Amino acid sequence: MRVLLAEDDPLLGDGLRAGLRQLGFLVDWVRDGLAAESELRAHPYAAAVLDLGLPLKDGMDVLAAIRRAGLTLPVLVLTARDALPDRIRGLDVGADDYVVKPVDLNELAARLRALVRRAHGQPQECLTAQDVVLDPAARSVLQVGAPVALSAREFDLLHTLLLNTGRVLSREQLEQHLYSWGQEVDSNAVEVHVHHLRRKLGSALIQTVRGVGYVVMREPARA
Repeated sequence: MRVLLAEDDPLLGDGLRAGLRQLGFLVDWVRDGLAAESELRAHPYAAAVLDLGLPLKDGMDVLAAIRRAGLTLPVLVLTARDALPDRIRGLDVGADDYVVKPVDLNELAARLRALVRRAHGQPQECLTAQDVVLDPAARSVLQVGAPVALSAREFDLLHTLLLNTGRVLSREQLEQHLYSWGQEVDSNAVEVHVHHLRRKLGSALIQTVRGVGYVVMREPARA
């Protein structure tokens, strides 16, 4: 799950990035409001963690701008501004959640997972399709009740496809969800990961839509 972190405090930003990465997130970190708005307009992040007291452009103005531009990704405001009027304004401007610093890292991760689930119309903690159950918090996968060992990239790819059950995603869209800044992407990386997932989970789960991309359907295709 690729998220944007906008935080100007170097120690806090570094700690949040490292901690979220350990919990399975791909994190791109920016330190000012103009960079945050630019990145959010340019890339399809699953969610954003947005400080309000950012240099160059205040986080509240960034939030208002991306909402006016029609961007609907979940935004969690993480700020030291704890006054009730600030919380009300942040939610009215378009924040999906408003958290006052300091925050427990595991709570932050849980809030992000919940926001992303709701944004994709997935009310349950675990994602299911056919005989596969994926638990984003535990980063585990079961098939017919038996655990399946996946690499980190395979898990992230399956997670992305299950969040978008029934929707065809192109290779380019999947690459944008699976790789953060500075990570080299081989031209056939997605195809290789799909091949490995099919070998471990069977060929029926992930369908190829020729010339378009890949899709997971909630129920198996009828013969």
